[in-house]
Amino acid sequence: MSETNFPRAGFFTRGYDPSQVDEFFADARKAYEGGVPAEKFSAAQVRGAHFDLVRRGYQTSAIDQAMDRLEAAFVRRDRADNVAVNGSQAWMERVAQRATTLYPRMLRPRGKRFAHPDGKGYDAVQVDELLDRLAQYFDSDEGITSAEIRNATFKTAKNEKAYKEGVVDAYLSRAVEVLLAVE
Repeated sequence: MSETNFPRAGFFTRGYDPSQVDEFFADARKAYEGGVPAEKFSAAQVRGAHFDLVRRGYQTSAIDQAMDRLEAAFVRRDRADNVAVNGSQAWMERVAQRATTLYPRMLRPRGKRFAHPDGKGYDAVQVDELLDRLAQYFDSDEGITSAEIRNATFKTAKNEKAYKEGVVDAYLSRAVEVLLAVE
């Protein structure tokens, strides 16, 4: 029997496979409460989780929100564990090192920050606007939150007016990871 209480999708609507979701959340709970080391279960596993879509599954929006909260909880746990062992200065240095991996793309000219697809992709202007806000955050500690990056959506564009989705998604995932570490 499921310990979760997620709402179901409508009768003709697809949602996330309940058995996969329930199993993942049970594993996550054991990992979090049982003190499983970050190498075995961390925010990275939450971020990388995928569930099949099935008719009458769990509502995707409810699961996505729960996954966001779960990822943030694992980041807080990892931060607390790291600070307890190494101190807050070491944690901030670790976060700063991760943040520096974001800088090269932010410094590229607008329209050239990511590879262009042979076909459809994310609207380059909208992606560049989001990256400008991220750069503003690093320059002045204002401008954007991890939730805003995670929830960003982009119009579809083609060829030179677009960026490849996979590369942008990977970059934004790293940006979320960095911001969660300091929020």
